[in-house]
Amino acid sequence: MADYKVPLRRYYASYTAGFFAFVVLLAVLERYGMPPRWIGYSFLLLTIFLYATIGVLARTTSVAEYYVAGRRVPAVYNGMATGADWMSSASFMGLAGTLYLSGYQGLAYVMGWTGGYVLVALLLAPYLRRFGQYTIPDFLAARYGGNLARLVGVFATVLASFVYVVAQIYGVGLITSRFVGLQFEIGVFVGLAGILVCSFLGGMRAVTWTQVAQYAILIVAYLVPVTILSYQVTGVPIPQLTYGQVLQQVQALEETIFEDSAEREARRLFRERADAYYERILTLPESLDEARRSLTMRIDELKSDNAQMREVVALERQRRELPKTSEDARNYWESQMRKAAQRGAAPEHHTTPYPGNGEAVNETARVNFLTLVFCLMIGTAALPHVLTRYYTTPSVRETRRSVFWSLLFILALYLTAPAYAAFVKFEIYSSLVGSSLAQLPLWVSSWGKIGMVSIEDINGDGLVQLAELALNPDVILLATPEIAGLPYVISGLVAAGALAAALSTADGLLLTIASALSHDLYYKIFRPKATTQWRLVVSKSLLLVVAVLAASVASQKPATILFMVAWAFSLAGSAFFPALILGVFWKRATHAGAVSGMLVGLLLTIYYMVRVHFDSIPWLGIQGIGMEPWLGIQSTSAGVWGIAAGFLTIIVVSLLGKPPIQETQDFIESVRYPEFDRW
Repeated sequence: MADYKVPLRRYYASYTAGFFAFVVLLAVLERYGMPPRWIGYSFLLLTIFLYATIGVLARTTSVAEYYVAGRRVPAVYNGMATGADWMSSASFMGLAGTLYLSGYQGLAYVMGWTGGYVLVALLLAPYLRRFGQYTIPDFLAARYGGNLARLVGVFATVLASFVYVVAQIYGVGLITSRFVGLQFEIGVFVGLAGILVCSFLGGMRAVTWTQVAQYAILIVAYLVPVTILSYQVTGVPIPQLTYGQVLQQVQALEETIFEDSAEREARRLFRERADAYYERILTLPESLDEARRSLTMRIDELKSDNAQMREVVALERQRRELPKTSEDARNYWESQMRKAAQRGAAPEHHTTPYPGNGEAVNETARVNFLTLVFCLMIGTAALPHVLTRYYTTPSVRETRRSVFWSLLFILALYLTAPAYAAFVKFEIYSSLVGSSLAQLPLWVSSWGKIGMVSIEDINGDGLVQLAELALNPDVILLATPEIAGLPYVISGLVAAGALAAALSTADGLLLTIASALSHDLYYKIFRPKATTQWRLVVSKSLLLVVAVLAASVASQKPATILFMVAWAFSLAGSAFFPALILGVFWKRATHAGAVSGMLVGLLLTIYYMVRVHFDSIPWLGIQGIGMEPWLGIQSTSAGVWGIAAGFLTIIVVSLLGKPPIQETQDFIESVRYPEFDRW
């Protein structure tokens, strides 16, 4: 193993040094007039070329290499690969934005995602590595017997991983549309090509070594902008230690901004708008007809005055965009009402725990915070694409060390995310809020073109109030270099890092889906005698099909990145965690109990998630499905119900049936208590 590590260190040290030299070269070229778009293309093309080269060099026709990288990845490199696999576009792009918008509440993501690795290290990773094989459904089938447990495991793996990978491809589309100038839908499929070249030929072997390279880029890209910003604001280039004093300045700015008369007026007008939408909803369908008649009359009045043709065009567009039916109008106006009410609500201080409704402690906010932490921890310990990484190490001991390295590499980003939120909020509060609409910084219009930033002067004073500024959380990190006035090469570096984060996770997820379908479904159930070559052909074909389907869904912009990722965690946690934990630590758990528990937990989570988040699903022709959350728990924490139901169902059904056979109990012993020489 030592001989194996030395060339790896040399290769990746040379690779990292070369990337630094490339960034410096682009910085010099920018100073001499290189256009920003060329810088964006340079980062995009070079990084995808690097990943593709590694993917081609790591191509393989071996099943063990394709599914688990030959089980010979050293702990530190598996830790880096797991870090890249884990730090998806949700962590890289979404976490800083969520902390910016939610303040204290956003810490639930930091606590849940890092705490989950404690569960992985203590409860699952060593035992799964001891078991061996290739996938999580493999373990379920071996522990509980029969193909039904494997089939349910395949379904849950595909569903959770698909939701997760859609979020990654959405992030890729966002990056390419902003920094390369491609249309969002086209950018999605360009990113898809980058994903496929990494994983198509070499499977887990190629994905592992590509992810190590991607980690080096993404962590540098994440740390550089906020380090420079920290130096600019505080004089100390260690943002993790200095953002506390910046938060104090943010608190002082909040006191001034929140009490400003213009700010209060803007929020009052947004509340009035929300009330107006509410009145329209109550008087449907008459209100829809009245809105159409009013626009028509106003257009007819203005058509006689040629000077007003620009306003006529705008009003005609509004008339075309009016909902066609009362049900469409209800859904649309309810959405607009919620947005207006949110912008009109009393502002929340960044450091206030569980804020809302003017209470000292909002119990609903507290419940959502705790349930989200719980679901993210459980989901982390049950995500198939993360657990599969621990099949790739040479031994159980290396697996335990690998979890340690994974957490260390992940913490480098997670300890920095709160600093991003603090520094960016300070910049926006001190430089943008209160400024003239006629002199907005360039980044506002740049991100506004793709719908990520908008400003509406609702009170007509020509100045920017905080309530009038709408920011998509996914834009905060990507726009940080522009907000801070840094050279465009830093923006390109951040985009390259975000792309690396999205591609690395998407690679792992797509490979997990393809492995579940080809290995567990096709080979283990339908064609046990399939040749090695044919198994790999099926896996690669399915990889391509799933990737195209995920890109098609991502191009529809179904939700924000963090929402989709939180859903994936709830789905994985409710489907797998009870069955895996009881499968390892409770000999009495039976096949019927495990299958019932996985189905009940997963279906309950899906039911709650859909009913709470969606009022309708137009593309399926489903209307009026929304419901009030149970105990106020949001859809991002839907797994709390499914996980509890899963544990309860497995225990009850198992106790009502016969105990597992002795062979199964011996299997549990072999997984729980490995021989000393294997450690």
